[in-house]
Amino acid sequence: MDILLIASAFNSLSQRIHAELTDLGHHVDVALAVRGPDAVRAAVRARRPELIIAPMLRTALPDDVWQRHTCLIVHPGPLGDRGPSSLDWAIAEQAPTWGVTVLQAEAAMDAGAVWANEPFEVAPVGKSDLYRNEAADAAVTAVHRAVRRYADGSYKPLPQSDPAIRSRVVWRDVFTQERRRIDWTADDTDTVVRKLRGADSQPGVLDEIRGREVFLHGGHPEGELRGVPGELLATRAGAVCRATRDGAVWIPELRPRRNSGDPAPFRRPAADVLADPALPESPAPLEPAPGRRTWSDIRYRQHGDVGLVTFSFPGGAMSTDHCRRLLAAYEYALARPTRVLVLGGRRDFFSNGIHLNVIEAAPDPAVESWANLDAMDDLVEAVLRTTDRLVVAALGGNAAAGGVMLALAADEVWCRSGAVLNPHYRRMGLYGSEFWTYSLPRRAGAETARRLTEEAQPVSAVTAARLGLVDRLVPVPAQDFTAEVERLAAALAGAPDLDRRIAAKAEARRADEEARPLATYRAEELARMHALFFDPGAAYHVLRADFVRKVPGGAR
Repeated sequence: MDILLIASAFNSLSQRIHAELTDLGHHVDVALAVRGPDAVRAAVRARRPELIIAPMLRTALPDDVWQRHTCLIVHPGPLGDRGPSSLDWAIAEQAPTWGVTVLQAEAAMDAGAVWANEPFEVAPVGKSDLYRNEAADAAVTAVHRAVRRYADGSYKPLPQSDPAIRSRVVWRDVFTQERRRIDWTADDTDTVVRKLRGADSQPGVLDEIRGREVFLHGGHPEGELRGVPGELLATRAGAVCRATRDGAVWIPELRPRRNSGDPAPFRRPAADVLADPALPESPAPLEPAPGRRTWSDIRYRQHGDVGLVTFSFPGGAMSTDHCRRLLAAYEYALARPTRVLVLGGRRDFFSNGIHLNVIEAAPDPAVESWANLDAMDDLVEAVLRTTDRLVVAALGGNAAAGGVMLALAADEVWCRSGAVLNPHYRRMGLYGSEFWTYSLPRRAGAETARRLTEEAQPVSAVTAARLGLVDRLVPVPAQDFTAEVERLAAALAGAPDLDRRIAAKAEARRADEEARPLATYRAEELARMHALFFDPGAAYHVLRADFVRKVPGGAR
């Protein structure tokens, strides 16, 4: 079937639906609604789709489009739910379950006939994490069901006037900043964390810090540090700790208001935005004491012969500091007596490569791009040169660009079945690095590597496994991924052929090094990247700025 996706952005859900419908044999195109209604109309006329699906839409479809074509809207709310802030309300009201509804577009918002709906459990995580995982799993299931029903031709969508839905119809208004506002003197830590997580990616929680209005993004509880409610207590790994009525929270990122005069009004590490050298640094515990309630973006755990280096960075972006700290943790893990080392293993993003926001905010973005890339290469090279144990990259969520190449440096790649991979750099105007010219052809073959990097399309976990980028699919809900990875890693560590595999790996690395040293791959890639970074006219600088500052543009 010819299907056209119309979306306000080619975001994680849009990419996943695109990839999985393509896997099923459908021909899928994308049109961006941010380019305006005329562009949407032109895309519909040019492609003449049999079906239109809107996975993520912030504006209404043009009347003449939904009146002439069957248009299915993916709404992240349960049956009968209406309004633009559905997930926000689910988190604020601590709903144990929620849902996704696929309904037909009509004049009234979210009021069309229902083609499919699917419930999901609301995990105690941030809204963006919930959206990319539990909600996305439900959305894909519902979209597949709706597409099958439409293709069959005999299914009649259920109008919302039907008694089964009519009694459940509820309109939920836009979730305003007033509702999100934190009262630092009255709200307890759990309430503050819930408010922060309900707006972790967008729109953030508007607040004031030392007379300066900023948006707060993300929140994690702290069990030991205390202070006057609202007081800043410490920094850690770019985050700031702020006292609540009964404890404290870690806030990883801040965003200055656009009209604040700040030249970088986008999400950045909180400590960078505040730039307060007087705040003490509270070291991030790599191995927190049992039962300690605190936050750290990198942790190490060991169970018998299995070591696990877990990490989670906002949006999957890895700055120079992130890369260096993760490399230090990896080197620490290498000093431990294990036979299997797992890199990753948390739910949600694995890595999306270098940190474009930090780079854009730097005094010299070219210099920071170079430093960030060099640090990323150091990390990837350390993984590639590990020959005394098996390394597993465990992807609980999406990965892109250098993040994919970090995963491919491992001996095995395990991927949750709902993840999406973007193994390319082209949409940011870059040639690429992180030893991709070694790792990608080694796994997928030269021709497939060329196609993946040039076509620059997202691939589903299933397709990634078929192409050789993924060794094991892990078909579990996001909340079960970590436990399942630990179980699989323990089984791998106890396998009778493990010593043979480690020896074979070491011999293969020696042979590859003799044929062409890793230093050669690195030097050639970096030469291409250096030319792009330090060319003021390179497309990379425009594409990066547009991406970070959310200037409407291409699907990237």
